Amino acid sequence: MISWANLTSAFTSGRLSRRDFLSGATALGLTAAAVGFLNVNETKADEPKRGGTLRLGLAGGSTTDSFDPRGFTEIVMITLGSQIYNSFVEFDPNNRVQPDLLESWDVKPGATEWVMNVRKGVTFHNGKTLDADDIIYSLNLHRGESKSAMVGQTKHIKDVKKLDSHQISITLDRGDAELIYLLGDYHMKIVPNEFQDWAKPIGTGAFTFEAFNPGVSAKVNRNPNYWRSDRGFVDAVETSVINDTAARMNALVAGQVDIINRVDKRAVDLLKSAGTVKLEEAPTGWHAIMAMQVDKAPFDNPDVRLALKHAIDREQLLKTLFNGFGSLGNDHPVPKRDPFFNSELPQTTYDIDKAKFYMKKANLNNISIQLTASDAAYEGAVNAAALYQATAAKAGVNISIKREPVDGFWDNAWLKRPFCGSYWAGRSTALQMLTTAYKSDAAWNETDWRNETFDKLLSDAAAELDDAKRKSYIWEAQRMLHDDGGAVIPVFSNVLEAHSDKVKGYRVGGVDELFNGRATEFAWLES
Repeated sequence: MISWANLTSAFTSGRLSRRDFLSGATALGLTAAAVGFLNVNETKADEPKRGGTLRLGLAGGSTTDSFDPRGFTEIVMITLGSQIYNSFVEFDPNNRVQPDLLESWDVKPGATEWVMNVRKGVTFHNGKTLDADDIIYSLNLHRGESKSAMVGQTKHIKDVKKLDSHQISITLDRGDAELIYLLGDYHMKIVPNEFQDWAKPIGTGAFTFEAFNPGVSAKVNRNPNYWRSDRGFVDAVETSVINDTAARMNALVAGQVDIINRVDKRAVDLLKSAGTVKLEEAPTGWHAIMAMQVDKAPFDNPDVRLALKHAIDREQLLKTLFNGFGSLGNDHPVPKRDPFFNSELPQTTYDIDKAKFYMKKANLNNISIQLTASDAAYEGAVNAAALYQATAAKAGVNISIKREPVDGFWDNAWLKRPFCGSYWAGRSTALQMLTTAYKSDAAWNETDWRNETFDKLLSDAAAELDDAKRKSYIWEAQRMLHDDGGAVIPVFSNVLEAHSDKVKGYRVGGVDELFNGRATEFAWLES
């Protein structure tokens, strides 16, 4: 939750612009105090400097990576994509929608008709001027027979029309008050009309493409014609994929890279002891998940699902593997910081007796359940599976672990194994998160949980403009997942990143890590 302390800390450390600081203060009703604070402290926030090469050492890359935004799954490509491409809209530090290449929009009563205005004066890296045709093409990449992960969420888009060179209309077959949030998803990038050469990506972003070796490295250069003057400060960004956590942290301490993600929460003292390194922490919607495909035995038995939910020691997992940097999960994907979080659901606890009871009720006491795990999902995912195996054994639930290699995990194991450990980075709203991962027709419905009543709740919530009514639908959807769904969600983890103290303007938090993959837009290097 936003607070005055967080705002002032972010501003004085250079992680928040003056404009965003005032915007956050206004939300708190403290504009006068903010102006007074700025008058005293403006000199403390250094002005951004241009130049230099920013070096990233990131986990979350694979040899199967591509600049085709329809297939983005992990943070390396989300970050690289954000360097090259702009989006329809973006999210500010408070997770509110802000204009990007859509300059403004209007929705008619009923939320089935939207009119959107395309920003003027923007050029692509190849010199083409942005217009409505580019916006329509980029949106249609995620519709129809597309391979995009967003297909399920765009099925209600009935028609997209060009009204003039810089205005479009979108007509829906059902109301969707949160359509604009959907257009901020990290897949929703803008490319030129008819563009298909993903090996040489072209966008309107702060950086232009130079080189890419999937799963290994990438380099981009500053776009001298970027339409924003307050971003894109460094001359180049070099990204190295370093999936091994120890190697990644050592690279930062040794000065080989300037920014790393996914700091080992159990080894923060190592970075703290390095006088040239700064740690950054923030809550996001990131959560670990063990997903059961409920259309396959034995997970088609709701008693088995309940047994497995009670067979994991969430508190031990949070303490042991995440060093307390986070909060307990409750088998639905909505974090506590979300305004639509269902605070009345009973917390599922580690309960040996209940786990035994439900396994006996299912008449499957001697069954062996295989859990697929890989550190490609997150650092410590295999250890999380081992901890789960140990706590479940005490409850009489036999879990074996199938360890998958890091490279290729998302293509070869995820969505294919009947019980698989993975993670979700979260989405901008509770409704979007629920729709992306649990709606019956969602491309990434990893639990294969399908429920018509649940789907209708999401549709009703999307069409509802009254926040109180929408909240009631979303609360009930969370309850259904908590009671019957195939997701074991033990923890929500705070994002923990680190950077050299010469990196300024760093932003942390948001919907996803690395400030929604856009940290490099704001960062600059101290001379």
